[in-house]
Amino acid sequence: MIFKDFDISVTNCNHSQYVEQIITEIAQSAKARGIGVANKSKEHLLERINSGNSVIAININSKKWAGFCYIDLWNLDKFIVHSGLIVNPIYRNYGLAKVIKKTIFDYSKKKYPDYRIFGITNSAAVMKINSDLGYTPVSFAEITQDIEFWKGCKSCVNYEILKQKKYKNCLCTALLYNNIKQKK
Repeated sequence: MIFKDFDISVTNCNHSQYVEQIITEIAQSAKARGIGVANKSKEHLLERINSGNSVIAININSKKWAGFCYIDLWNLDKFIVHSGLIVNPIYRNYGLAKVIKKTIFDYSKKKYPDYRIFGITNSAAVMKINSDLGYTPVSFAEITQDIEFWKGCKSCVNYEILKQKKYKNCLCTALLYNNIKQKK
């Protein structure tokens, strides 16, 4: 899909060249904004990129990465989470985050129609995007209870709060799009 000067598409192995830049920007952006973020390893993101479980925006003219978001599956209870939504600072304020999120949202619904889609965030902008897509705020009890998911939050500055609350709540807001409910 072309949006302004950006090609937004599902990833493949050709996009692995951008992984270091994406990881660096996710960490720097979170630090600059003073927010919590669940950092993922290079191997984790490469697996998402190479398996086509992520979306990337590339500037058509410069061939620089402009934005990114990936899918994690929690098969035990059939949940999908969209994580790592990031826009390269030089391309912010173009509306890319919204288009990337919509692209990965629509792709997830097609690829995994029997999964519920959720997110946790403390970003007002991401909450607005998710709300516009039909997500609703829910308690943490309504999203995946897979302990492996919560282990991913260990790198977040708010992890101790989450742990003290026995993974029932945190400073993030849980949002759910119940794909199954929407079909009925």
